[in-house]
Amino acid sequence: MAIDFYTWNTPNGRKISVALEEMGLPYTVHPVNIGKDEQFAPAFLKISPNNKIPAIVDPDGPHGRPVSVFESGAILLYLGEKTGQFLPRDLGERIPVLEWLMWQMGGFGPMPGQVHHFIALENEQDRRYGLERFSKETRRLYGVLDRRLADHEFVAGPLSVADFAIIGWAWRHERHKVPLEDFPSVKRWYETMMARPGVARGFAVKLD
Repeated sequence: MAIDFYTWNTPNGRKISVALEEMGLPYTVHPVNIGKDEQFAPAFLKISPNNKIPAIVDPDGPHGRPVSVFESGAILLYLGEKTGQFLPRDLGERIPVLEWLMWQMGGFGPMPGQVHHFIALENEQDRRYGLERFSKETRRLYGVLDRRLADHEFVAGPLSVADFAIIGWAWRHERHKVPLEDFPSVKRWYETMMARPGVARGFAVKLD
């Protein structure tokens, strides 16, 4: 049975479309237009109480019962557990996946997201401080990622849900005003990821 995927065309939405395609799971997209505040609809709030996309409803959840999951990181972990793909069973091998997934959720998402906000402001005085602060932190995070990828093919070693989480935001590097040429290991990883058929399908599917 197809997973119901509630989303919009954002980095967090793309994390899940990429994962669903890479895992070969059937799904149906239900666009939630955040520009029209559809994320506040009572029916959606039953699925995602934090009124954020993405969220999923899996009709074939644990014990054969339907289950809803909100928060993109939680969805990635759920899908990895469900399919046994891109999430190691061995605890030692799983640790770096969890570390880099949390790195993305706590930093490489919130910080570039602030860049998205401030760069769109028309008032120069409003823009300047926030854009300088969050652009600097965003570049620092790209540097952290670049150092990690200098001696790892993917962030946790083998391809994992952590890569799916990060690619959703690295996809917006141009909007972050971060040339990937400044971070050659990130550039190599990004091009490798985007060349994968499953990732390409995940970015091609219409989410809005």
